[in-house]
Amino acid sequence: MTANTIVIDHGSGYLKSGFSGWNEPQMIFPSIVNYRPCRENPGPSSAQRQLGLGIDVFHPDTFSYPIQRGRVLNWEGVEHMWSFVLEKHKWEHEVSPVLFTECPLKEPADRKKTLEIMFESLYVPSLLLADQLEMSLYSSGLLTGVVVDSGYGLTRVQPFHLGRPLQAGCTTLEFAGQDLSAYLCKSLFKDDVNAHKVFRLHMVGTVQMNQCYVPQNLGEALDFLQGLPGGSDENNTYQLPDGTSAELTPMQRLAPEMFFSPEVFNLQGPSVSQALMDSIKTCEASLQPLLISHVIACGGNTLYPGFTDRLYKELATNHSAGTNATVWVGSKRNFSVWLGASVVAHLSTYKSEWMTKEEYNER
Repeated sequence: MTANTIVIDHGSGYLKSGFSGWNEPQMIFPSIVNYRPCRENPGPSSAQRQLGLGIDVFHPDTFSYPIQRGRVLNWEGVEHMWSFVLEKHKWEHEVSPVLFTECPLKEPADRKKTLEIMFESLYVPSLLLADQLEMSLYSSGLLTGVVVDSGYGLTRVQPFHLGRPLQAGCTTLEFAGQDLSAYLCKSLFKDDVNAHKVFRLHMVGTVQMNQCYVPQNLGEALDFLQGLPGGSDENNTYQLPDGTSAELTPMQRLAPEMFFSPEVFNLQGPSVSQALMDSIKTCEASLQPLLISHVIACGGNTLYPGFTDRLYKELATNHSAGTNATVWVGSKRNFSVWLGASVVAHLSTYKSEWMTKEEYNER
């Protein structure tokens, strides 16, 4: 495709977009829409309400996520977001070709609806629908390996051999970043109904970014944090809506442990590391050593300090893994899907998979 191909990776938590060939997306924003009441319809009904992006400061409790757990629940919302992206990326007053990444959980009806919106409503000249995990594989420069992708709505494991997915090893876990946020929100605010929803999101996000990490050993980390004198870390104290201060508990700081010990947080297993090892074991015995040595960690949750070290530790100490375990990480792994798609947009090997508006009309 041309150099002005637009790459869109729309996840449950964030939308990433930009022109192919770049080293990072030019636009990254939360996958959130809001419905503002208007004069014609001041009530809660959706009819004639004004649709907007993000959180409206004047009506902060009207927002929602149109994609949840990798599934589109609000097509009007996602179309509004795609329209905004294409308008911002217009090239010399024309809409560019679009490479759009699809979640592996896609249904045939979802693909049909995506094509309908892109060609009939947004008038894109040509479109390529690409698998998200396959794009993550290519962003690492590898053709064989196991992709471990943990984002906002889903955690997924998929082995590949020479660029082809080994479907028997595909695993999808419905716990991810939003579950960590929900745990922190519930434990920080408890029954404080006066805490504004937007304030909760902001505070939880701050805690996640600045204080949370994955311990290498949960018991030892708990003993260490519990042994610290109260108030010894000023950055660990937060102001609550009622004006009181609260200090994070050890389990709040160690909340990303849920990816490795989901049972501790009353979540359904298996853990990320167990899902990874089970996935590898489903593959042919001759491929397993190669897959173990090419584990690709990506997604926003893998950025937590200690995440990739813990994943390697649990993989290497597994009896079947041996000493060949290797976890490949990149500094921009929180948008590895977009990076891989940015490369694929220029590959001639994918030329036959692009669909033009004319071909869509014929079908």
